[in-house]
Amino acid sequence: MTQKFAAIILAAGKGTRMKSALPKVLHEIAGRPMLGHAMAAAAEAGASEVLLVTAPDQDAVRDYADAQGIKTTHAIQKEQLGTGDAVRAAFDASGKHDRFVVMFGDTPLMRPELLLGLAESSADVTVLGFEPEDAAAYGRVALQGDTPTAIIEFKDADEATRAITLCNGGAMGLSRTALEKYLPQLSNDNAQGEYYLPDFVALAHGGGDSTALVMANAEDTIGVDSRAGQAKAEALMQNRLRQKFLEAGVGMQDPDSVFLSFDTEIATDVMLEPHVKINVGVSIGQGTTIKAFTHLEGVSIGQDAQIGPYARLRPGTKVGDEAKIGNFVETKKADIGKGAKVSHLSYIGDAELGMDVNIGAGTITCNYDGYNKHLTKIGDGAFIGSNSSLIAPVTIGKGAYLGSSSAVSKDVPDDALVVIRAPEREIKGWGKKFRAKNEKKDS
Repeated sequence: MTQKFAAIILAAGKGTRMKSALPKVLHEIAGRPMLGHAMAAAAEAGASEVLLVTAPDQDAVRDYADAQGIKTTHAIQKEQLGTGDAVRAAFDASGKHDRFVVMFGDTPLMRPELLLGLAESSADVTVLGFEPEDAAAYGRVALQGDTPTAIIEFKDADEATRAITLCNGGAMGLSRTALEKYLPQLSNDNAQGEYYLPDFVALAHGGGDSTALVMANAEDTIGVDSRAGQAKAEALMQNRLRQKFLEAGVGMQDPDSVFLSFDTEIATDVMLEPHVKINVGVSIGQGTTIKAFTHLEGVSIGQDAQIGPYARLRPGTKVGDEAKIGNFVETKKADIGKGAKVSHLSYIGDAELGMDVNIGAGTITCNYDGYNKHLTKIGDGAFIGSNSSLIAPVTIGKGAYLGSSSAVSKDVPDDALVVIRAPEREIKGWGKKFRAKNEKKDS
């Protein structure tokens, strides 16, 4: 049975290296703020509560956390005195949990199964370790057999310690007993003058309490503290998402050029051509093809549809089975029926299209009057001629035909033909006279 635990998420860092007015943990990876990834991982691992540590001025961070639907208790770290001090603030605000997992709000690639391993460990202090290709300035984990005995920060390490390849992954599992016993013993006698959470390992080992190790991959532990780090984390997350869908039967001609969101849903036998960008809120049905250079956001697409190339489908768009959205078509809040075709150079916004509707090239729904949006309804089987303007609110009946270049502002009955255009006027010889007149001026 999975042990219930509280997740302590440390999110009080200022993130000055991001050079942004937005708090660091609210910067997005795959369409979701980094804090959202951390909270979701904790919840998936079984956390019954999140204890979120923030700085006094981080109202935006707290507001975001409260909107995630996860039980969250806020702890304020008044001064930036290190990770140990942050955990102390969280523990002071906590309820009667027996197990705690400490993690960081800027580690969006942390997998739930690692957090679960830290939570289910029977040791008083469980360390997350990893072995990178280059240990660089990571803290080192000292072992006695398989048992961690200490974590030494790089700045405080001698040459022998720096030769250790096992590094501190940051996250940690802690018993209530360990927190009660060792939080008061933390010292800031170190190079940074801070209270280090990693000191729990040496304290527990020296105090006769148990320690253990859970191993992670290097990418699981990556913390983001700069724009370059954000880009690196984005690339790693995209690779994870692409691999997940490839293994699930989604085709990609050039996976590296496809970008996905954390919540993307794609059925089997979907083909994604190169340079497809999928933002949040997108689901794609079985057998559909998304052609090159297509942008999707907030869209539901049915089965066996064809989208693109160079299409932009905006939030609120629903595309029915076997429908076709072609090149240089933009949609917004449009419900497009089964078998409908919007093939070329059109804007369809605030519209309801029935089954088998055909929209000619250059057609637009004129949905906005400067203050309000208005609805266009097009019945099953209607044919809209090229270069038509549908001035909403307007309804086009089932089976109706609109002649090309019509500007329609009144409802059209079922099966009617409507042609709205100025009568053609011919002036014989006008071109010859016009050229002669202007050529005379130039001479």
